[in-house]
Amino acid sequence: MIEKALKGSSVYWGWIIFLLCIIGAGMMAYLYQLKVGLGITGMSRDISWGVYIAQFTYFVGVAAGGVMVVIPKYLHHYSKYAKIVVFGEFLAIAAVVMCLLFIIVDIGQPMRMMNVLLHPTPHSMLFYDMIVLNGYLLLNIICGYNTLLADKKGVPCPGWVKPFIYISIPWAISIHTVTAFLYAGLPGRHFWLTAIMAPRFLASAFAAGPALLIMILLFVRRVTKFDPGDEALQTIAKTVCYAMIANLFFMGCEFFTAFYSQIPGHMHTLEYLFAGLDGYGNLVPFMRAAIVIGLFGVFLLLVPPIRRNPKWLAVACAAVFVATWIDKGVGLVIGGFIPNPFETITEYHPTLPEITIATAIWAVGGLIVTVLYKVAISVREEQARA
Repeated sequence: MIEKALKGSSVYWGWIIFLLCIIGAGMMAYLYQLKVGLGITGMSRDISWGVYIAQFTYFVGVAAGGVMVVIPKYLHHYSKYAKIVVFGEFLAIAAVVMCLLFIIVDIGQPMRMMNVLLHPTPHSMLFYDMIVLNGYLLLNIICGYNTLLADKKGVPCPGWVKPFIYISIPWAISIHTVTAFLYAGLPGRHFWLTAIMAPRFLASAFAAGPALLIMILLFVRRVTKFDPGDEALQTIAKTVCYAMIANLFFMGCEFFTAFYSQIPGHMHTLEYLFAGLDGYGNLVPFMRAAIVIGLFGVFLLLVPPIRRNPKWLAVACAAVFVATWIDKGVGLVIGGFIPNPFETITEYHPTLPEITIATAIWAVGGLIVTVLYKVAISVREEQARA
């Protein structure tokens, strides 16, 4: 079926070339990083995780969010998702590949990647993160490909695929739970040392992943003949709304716990992120904007007449996606290092090579989504003509 991705309009090929140019620029920056080292990034002794791990953390959530169309379709037999479930699985594939690439560029010495397998450390959460991410990627490739192949042939999905689909549901939850444990298991970082880190991660994942899926499907409906269906989009939008409300609630719980108990270690990071601390506050405008944008997105999704308008639905989903990205893709990771255990503040400033590499990995994800969705849309259009 991949041959269907080799046919397209001039706009389609122009987009592909644009993505390849960004990837090429990122590859050159990465070769420079390999030669010089991670010293070209904004990371330091005090902030050892930067843009790369922040984006990794966020896109694990995007990948896990794909399960929100799998569960209704296969556990509750919600037929309205029949046409779009494969798009959720393909989005998960792209997101997991991006996550793995962000890990590779953050390692600094990629030739040491195999040490995770050659010298396994079962007591380390990184070991389990490697297992769940690669396993989830494999599950989505198996499920997505065979589901689409069955649709192309006009036959039911093979019975042997069903167990993999059912396994992928708890597996999706596990990938973000394990990622949350990477942070919550570090006792020296008070901001991350919270029992609701995993629920907070899952809530943001179930908001961000489906929100991105809705935006892509709305674009697909606009530029192709494939219609995912208004009822399906509205149902996903409700999921995004409730998940985002839960995410904001969990954030509020963090504020209550920190400031009601007056525990300095928990208060300082939140003060730095939202009000500034000891004259430092580079992230304050972003974090405040995230709250406002997130609440705005929830408001749009809560009002049915607004939510049913495709343009406002796209705006609402974009607001949720941006708000969760700022919160988890910027504030959560960077903020966790401030202040350091010696109560001093070192702010993080990403460098141009660092941003170029990260943008290239975004482009890789965009390229994977473009190719896989082109194949899926071609199959759907053939079904509509049949």
